[in-house]
Amino acid sequence: MFENTEQHLAGQFKDGDLPHLVALRRLPCLFIPEGTGDEICKVGQVTEARINNGQVLFEYAIDPDVPPMRNSLLYAQKNRLDMNRHRHDFDWHRNHWAVKDVDLYRTLLRSVNPRRQRPSVFNIPEHESIEHQLVSVMMPFGAEFGPVYQAIQQASAACNLVSRRADEIWEAPGIIQDVVSLIDRARIVICDLTGRNPNVFYEAGIAHTLGREVIIITQSEHDIPFDLRHLRHLRYLNNNEGRASLTDALRGRMQTILGH
Repeated sequence: MFENTEQHLAGQFKDGDLPHLVALRRLPCLFIPEGTGDEICKVGQVTEARINNGQVLFEYAIDPDVPPMRNSLLYAQKNRLDMNRHRHDFDWHRNHWAVKDVDLYRTLLRSVNPRRQRPSVFNIPEHESIEHQLVSVMMPFGAEFGPVYQAIQQASAACNLVSRRADEIWEAPGIIQDVVSLIDRARIVICDLTGRNPNVFYEAGIAHTLGREVIIITQSEHDIPFDLRHLRHLRYLNNNEGRASLTDALRGRMQTILGH
């Protein structure tokens, strides 16, 4: 108890030599596993606490209005959270209960994605959750696009990414829900506008609206709508040489997006 806590704060939450559990229960809490990487942290409140044989036993409830966060996000805010006092980051690598003179919710509002307005035609989660190795591919389902998809898969694999199309999954009763879910979870979305397919146009609009990194490819620049022609695109030929060039171009674009 009270490790990495200022002495004057610890004094406010002590009852003699013991922690003042009733006062501590009034504070919002960060429940943080040890580490500064992809560990998941949650916000909540201690609901019950007691001391038994020198140990503090407590029950807690997670705040449903605050999405789970990665420790890396919090670590980037360690100065604001007053968790930067020790050179070896003991705040992040020791099991303890500390008290900080910090407005927790105000601090988190600066770094946590807020709730977003959700559409009625399909469902998206209240808080986004991106799979950082996922590439979603939006393209016509015709057989002639099979080799093109293979070229995209090769580019993705070269960047340690995994590419998927909506016809490869069946998670919802309606295909539009699977399509939107695939876009929403993706780190990168590739849209093939060849043939001016209206479904792909619709999916490209969703991807842009959700703020995803979108790579536009096409066999003909005339298939790109006027409103999108100001965006960079990759043009390819649907033959062996053209698809090989597409793989190389996509690999370079993905590496740029990933910061490699």
